[in-house]
Amino acid sequence: KELALMKKANEITLEAYRYGFSNLKEGMSQYELGAIVTEASTALGATEAGWAGAMFGEYTAFPHGSKTAQQLKEGDLVLIDGGCKLGGYQADITRTTIFGKPTQRQLDIWNIVKEAQTAVYEQAKAGVPCEILDATARAIVGKYDFGGEYENFFHRVGHGIGMDFHEWEYLVKGNTTPMQPGMCFSNEPGIYIYGELGVRLEDCFYITENGYESFTPQSPSIENPI
Repeated sequence: KELALMKKANEITLEAYRYGFSNLKEGMSQYELGAIVTEASTALGATEAGWAGAMFGEYTAFPHGSKTAQQLKEGDLVLIDGGCKLGGYQADITRTTIFGKPTQRQLDIWNIVKEAQTAVYEQAKAGVPCEILDATARAIVGKYDFGGEYENFFHRVGHGIGMDFHEWEYLVKGNTTPMQPGMCFSNEPGIYIYGELGVRLEDCFYITENGYESFTPQSPSIENPI
């Protein structure tokens, strides 16, 4: 029942993002987009609309956003991070897309982050130490010369999730706890370059007897984020 509530909460969040992205318009603020997503979550059945943080352009390089006023313009990356609650259980999703047509650099960085997220999933199974998943994502980022430690990937690759956004266990260097069936985590690698851009992709998953199950599918592409 708990897993079913989390799955539904994540599905509602993703659908609210879809609605938000369909309403992108030149000149809108990050707060307008966040409000659209929050209202959509409630309309879709969330018991708590939660938080929807939106970031545009160079402000996507701040993993948790900026209070600086932003106005959406052609060519901006758009990042939304947040999640609603359903029956006391929490969702957490991040999507990064483009308003207009992506540059090659934007596309390349988005694809590296997607590769890192996929590699994390390939390590997700019972008995694997939590820190291995974090190291796996950093190895991918480092392979493309964006730093193998924390230079452009400032946070852990994942955290526990359930009744709160952030719960122990963390998927982070130094946490040797083996993952066990039923444990729920986020999978959220990112690359952030101050003054230019940031890309993060996040979905949540849980460990099973035979591997893992994701609550939501991975983002298909930078231009079709859901």
